[in-house]
Amino acid sequence: MFKEELGDTGTNKDMRDGVETAPASFEEASINPDLIRREGFASDAEYRAYIATLGDYASVGDTVDEPLPIYEGHVLKGRLQELREEIESLRARLHVIQHQAATVVAENVRWADASAHAQLGNQPWLKLAAAMAATFVVTRGIRRLPLGAVATTAFPLVAAVMNRKLAR
Repeated sequence: MFKEELGDTGTNKDMRDGVETAPASFEEASINPDLIRREGFASDAEYRAYIATLGDYASVGDTVDEPLPIYEGHVLKGRLQELREEIESLRARLHVIQHQAATVVAENVRWADASAHAQLGNQPWLKLAAAMAATFVVTRGIRRLPLGAVATTAFPLVAAVMNRKLAR
């Protein structure tokens, strides 16, 4: 029996107070007349006549033409709030940029390490250090050679080779 009182949807339509959602305008009410309440009217025509008479009394000219004064404190508080939100937005963007920069640096370090391993195999930094030490030793040895005597001996030989190439 309780189920029969509730109906199919589970709501008791007889127990509601009949208040429906008010329409945004008279035009909306005329399109869908079920949106408005008609309590106290004998027919739909009587209700529409009543709404039409109300439209005569509500004139647009009765509205206030001058704007309400705005307290400047509200404007300043609103602007301050906007600035705070903008600062928070900039801080968030800066945080993202810092995170991206750190990621780029870390990725570049990983790439350099992987590149060194690919070119030099295991322990690439040790091999690079050994190559630099060998270059230092060879340079020291070349500096100790008597290059003046070597250059004086090699110069006529180089000049002769160049003359032969030009003569051809």
